Amino acid sequence: MPTLLEVSGVTVSFDGFRAINNLSIQFPPTGLRAIIGPNGAGKTTFMDIVTGKTKPDEGHVIWGEENVSLLGLSESDIATRGIGRKFQKPTVFEAQTVRQNLAMALKNPRSPFAVLTHRKTAENAAKIEAIAEEIGLTDSLTRIAGELSHGQKQWLEIGMLLAQDPRLLLVDEPAAGMTVEEREKTTDILRRAAETRSVVVVEHDMEFVRRLDCKVTVLHEGSVLAEGSLDHVTSDQTVIDVYLGRGHA
Repeated sequence: MPTLLEVSGVTVSFDGFRAINNLSIQFPPTGLRAIIGPNGAGKTTFMDIVTGKTKPDEGHVIWGEENVSLLGLSESDIATRGIGRKFQKPTVFEAQTVRQNLAMALKNPRSPFAVLTHRKTAENAAKIEAIAEEIGLTDSLTRIAGELSHGQKQWLEIGMLLAQDPRLLLVDEPAAGMTVEEREKTTDILRRAAETRSVVVVEHDMEFVRRLDCKVTVLHEGSVLAEGSLDHVTSDQTVIDVYLGRGHA
């Protein structure tokens, strides 16, 4: 299967502490992947490296069919190449409606001339409707985003990222603070998104990971400890020793 993103031999240290240690990991163009591991395993640093926030000391981060190195690129360059990241705390425009939030996020031509001539096209309106349906907020398009529940704000933010049509979506602990019903719906949204792009979910919650029903990568001390189905990795003795034995199961 072709590779969309390849991280190979990446190491990064902060004040002598190796946050990422010779990490090698690959992601295909479509599908869902969960990344789990104890605190300090390097999960956030991995996302920081892929999105250009942190520069590694060594290694390669190769993107897309053209095998572009992401290491020399700025965060905004990486974003425009199709990598979207959702942080744990939702950031939406609270004073705007759901529709306005999605409209602002739509991937429109970036040239000054295009912005000047931009109109609310029928195509954009249709895209907004389609995304609202995908994230379950069709009935909330006219609502002010600040009035939404925590879960709905999370879905709106996922929708805003989908509006930019990323090829890779990095999602940090989407289940945190959600009701059971919201978590189920979040699983559906992420699984649907992964049909047409690569979706990587960093998560602590094992029940949520089980519901995602996807390949799991376990990080420990900055490198891959195990990979496979959740049942496969959770029955691995090393994983049990370093992670699940700590009351995370």
